[in-house]
Amino acid sequence: MQPLVAPAPALDPAELVRTARHAVLAGIGEEGQRRLAAAHVTVVGAGGLGSPALLALAAAGVGSITVIDDDIVELTNLQRQLAHRVEDIGRPKTTSAARAITALSPGAEVVTAAERLDSENAERLFAGADIVVDTSDSFATRRDVAAATEALGIPLVWGAVQEWHAQATVFWSDPPTAAPVVLTDLFPLGTEGEPPSCAQVGVLGALCVQVGGMLAGEVVKLITGAGEPLLGRLAVIDALTARQHEIAIRSAVAA
Repeated sequence: MQPLVAPAPALDPAELVRTARHAVLAGIGEEGQRRLAAAHVTVVGAGGLGSPALLALAAAGVGSITVIDDDIVELTNLQRQLAHRVEDIGRPKTTSAARAITALSPGAEVVTAAERLDSENAERLFAGADIVVDTSDSFATRRDVAAATEALGIPLVWGAVQEWHAQATVFWSDPPTAAPVVLTDLFPLGTEGEPPSCAQVGVLGALCVQVGGMLAGEVVKLITGAGEPLLGRLAVIDALTARQHEIAIRSAVAA
């Protein structure tokens, strides 16, 4: 695919040094790094998947990051939610996530929304975003996120993790050179149910880090035009056996 974001002007000297390993990376280079600097990425959730995704996006040099989460930090979060620290317990997750982002990338613009996303506010919260990353753990929220990104025509990088297992993909209702693939192509309305919580069944912290990084990688590819995004492909990860495979997602529109 073509790059999603036009490049920003020349980076300042410190940012050139900080992101030098991208500048020599095939598929990104100096121009791709300027595309990352010009990009606005919104992340829904600053928890198990959102925390590592936000850290990776900040480290990659994404210029503007919006964090949406209405939760506060609890001690049990720290096994997997790497953006938060013991001293953050009791504080909004958006506050500690913003601190972690700017600690990695001082020039990043960070916008926080400590509110519950729903069908009424989703499009407002996504205004101006080039890409949305959904790391929420409620299917009601996932439906609302998907509906808003479909209405806005922007890509949705999507992930889910539970116990030893995870999934990741890219949905996009209006891709320029491919058939649209949306959440209902994977989960038709009324078929998904509500998954048990992490408190009930547990989750491998290291798997959250792995998949959060994977989601950030999909964002980088979409912004810069590098590689092949997971559009139309669901990556399925089994950490217990260290196996990963793909399932093709058929577009209902194309069919």
